[in-house]
Amino acid sequence: MIDNLPIQRERNTHETQIEVLLHPWGKAEVYIDTGVGFLDHMLTLLGVHAGFDLKIKARGDYHVDYHHTVEDVGIVLGQALCEALGDRAGLARYGEMTLPMEESLAQVVVDLARRPCFVFKGSLPVEKIGSFDTELIPEFYKALAMNGLFTLHVNLLYGKNAHHLAEASFKALGHALRKALSPKGKGPLSTKGVL
Repeated sequence: MIDNLPIQRERNTHETQIEVLLHPWGKAEVYIDTGVGFLDHMLTLLGVHAGFDLKIKARGDYHVDYHHTVEDVGIVLGQALCEALGDRAGLARYGEMTLPMEESLAQVVVDLARRPCFVFKGSLPVEKIGSFDTELIPEFYKALAMNGLFTLHVNLLYGKNAHHLAEASFKALGHALRKALSPKGKGPLSTKGVL
């Protein structure tokens, strides 16, 4: 059963302090402050394109690098999404979007069944976008899917600009989640009777 109420989750470790407030069926009111500018940009895109009300505040051990912050934000956001979905009954379950960003094209496919799996295909043409390590993009997606208990496939089909590829994938994830979260009947969309 879905309560349709905002979910608040926190995670405090010696490496990071994360606060997330999530309402998946909101009005796309988004406020992100992780201390990592590029991550803020990507999460804003995700929230707006998914139609989420999303507030994230994070602080981390930036003197080491951004890895712990990016991964832990994915963990907490995934946990909040999992809690918000309840038993996942009455949802379309599946969502897919193939989305362009100028010369780049990304495809994202999700299945909200409680079988976490993450697949990332394709590559980013540079190691950094500004000060942000591009290898952290799949790390965020993996943390999100594993803690959100859903299947996530991200395919970077082609493109030359790493920022465009990343942006296309985050926007595509937002649209795929919006589709998967749309109403579909009353019970779970499964022959098993549960998701």
